[in-house]
This record gives sequence, C-alpha cells and structure tokens, in this order.
Amino acid sequence: MSFEEEWSAARATAAANISMRLDQAAPAAPGGGADLALNQDHIGAVGTEAHTLHSRLQADGRHAATASADAAGALSREGFASGGALARANTRWESQVKTLVAACAQISNGLNYSLSSHAKEEQRLYAEFTTSKIDEYLK
Repeated sequence: MSFEEEWSAARATAAANISMRLDQAAPAAPGGGADLALNQDHIGAVGTEAHTLHSRLQADGRHAATASADAAGALSREGFASGGALARANTRWESQVKTLVAACAQISNGLNYSLSSHAKEEQRLYAEFTTSKIDEYLK
C-alpha cells in the first residue's frame, strides 16, 4: 500500500469517527434551555490568571536572553557554527515570548472588558425595567 493510499484511508477513518461522535453527542439541557452557563467569578479568575501569566512571562521569559546572546557571540568568534544557530534560536525564543505576552494581555483585557460591559448592560436593563414598572404604576 502506498503512502497516499494509507493517508486517504486514515483520513476516511478519522472523518467517520468524528461523525459518529457528533451523532452521539449529548442532547440539549433538560427543559430545552441552554447548557452553557457563564459565571462571572470564573471569568474573572481566568482573566486574573492571564494577567499573572502575562506579568510572569514579561519578567521571566527573557532571563536567559543576555547569556544566550553572549554565548552565541563567543561561539561565533571562536569559529563555531553553533554560535549562529544559538543566536537564531534566541531570536526565535524572544519572538515567541513576545507573542505569548501579547496573547495573555489580549485574553486578560478581553475578559475584563466582557465583565465590565456585561455589568453595565445589566445596570441599564435593570434601570429600564424599574422605570417601565414605575410608569406602569403611575398610569
């Protein structure tokens, strides 16, 4: 059997397994209601953890940058090809740390925004509801 034939068979098996799992998925919550519940405390905790990870990555993600750059320079000066490879690895590492820091900030900020906008929307709805009830009683 060629690679292409094996690959096609593996993809077909995977697709069939996914289809069977989807067919066996649990039905909606009893009573037809939604089965997704968001808890503001949980969302806040995730946002806090994302902020903590953001802070830790900024502080600890680059602790070996200077030593790695120095080692890469020393290896290159001595004629070792591994000096250039170490420099490229260090550059890639720093790029990835920056990406993770930005992602953590985006998660933290997004969740904080969601929580505050949800709270404002709740206040607005409450105010509209209470004023409509007041109008109803005054008429």
